[in-house]
Amino acid sequence: MDVDAKTPLLGGLSPALFMRRHWEKKPLLVRQAWPGVKPPVSRARLFELAASEDVESRLVVRRGGGWQVRHGPLARRALPALAQPGWTLLVQGLDLHVDAARALLAPFRFVPEARLDDLMVSWASPGGGVGPHVDAYDVFLLQVAGRRRWRVGRVADAAYIEGLPLKILRHFEPEFDWVLEPGDMLYLPPLWGHDGIAEGGDCMTCSVGFRSPEGSGLAADLLQRLADGEPDARLYRDPAQPATARPGELPPALLAFAQQAVQRRLAEPGALQRVLGEALTEPKPRVWFDQADGRVLDGGVRLDRRSRMLYDDRHVFINGEAFRMAGRDARLMRQLADARALDATACAGLSEGAREVLLEWLDDGWLQPGDGA
Repeated sequence: MDVDAKTPLLGGLSPALFMRRHWEKKPLLVRQAWPGVKPPVSRARLFELAASEDVESRLVVRRGGGWQVRHGPLARRALPALAQPGWTLLVQGLDLHVDAARALLAPFRFVPEARLDDLMVSWASPGGGVGPHVDAYDVFLLQVAGRRRWRVGRVADAAYIEGLPLKILRHFEPEFDWVLEPGDMLYLPPLWGHDGIAEGGDCMTCSVGFRSPEGSGLAADLLQRLADGEPDARLYRDPAQPATARPGELPPALLAFAQQAVQRRLAEPGALQRVLGEALTEPKPRVWFDQADGRVLDGGVRLDRRSRMLYDDRHVFINGEAFRMAGRDARLMRQLADARALDATACAGLSEGAREVLLEWLDDGWLQPGDGA
């Protein structure tokens, strides 16, 4: 992708300029960002997916001033009638289940893949929505069917209405009021208030969301992964410990030993990079892989839609695992992560060991045979 090339997706801005002007700074409304866009699934297929235990889904219904939320799986009989106003079906992670949904993510790959969360689809009957709220992540809201009115504004009071099953803002004063038609798109930075309401029936919106890891949770995950590495056989010794009249006091030498143990883990070359890459490529819950048909590289390979793959200067990471690569192998594996595919010529350029790794990934279902197979 040429990040300096202007694109209709961003209203004539280049990805580089969009990231400087708008990313995490201010909203951007783009009329006909994606002319002729089609929903990645039909309404009927979306309802089928919501009934599956493997798919994360929610039903939000508004009746008067009250709200009801029900989590999936949601059988068709659990959904209201299509003509009933004020209800929304949300299906999370559609890109994990539908190739067409995964394909909708491709134009947004000017944002690091490490930030990508998923593609969510919401279907709403007339007046359907989830109320005014804020999100802690960046999102592109692409209208793919019907019309939705978005009211958007900065939030001075982030308090929620108490006693509701949804986090709905208590005070929301929109600055903008836009109606999006199919092909229109709205980018919203984190913590901007927004309220989307379907106008008319059969309203479908795709949300491309980008995760923002929370510091303490990320630290806990990384430290646990570091601790799960090679065991440190060193034991605490205190031959110089004097007798104490304050047995409840934490010994300073034990504190120093603990600090050194943590520092040794962090000081291992590439250790933090390794566990971060493993954490960021860990598959989501309810994800499993089916073994690919065929164990050959003659037609090239492509990443399965559920696979997450990243790299740094020492490793390639895929689905929670780290692999050391160097030289041409590293370059070609990075190409696989960037393009999500390798052609037959590139596969032939890998070393025998790296080719065997690809064959193992095919066995695991992390890869699928390429288009040339």
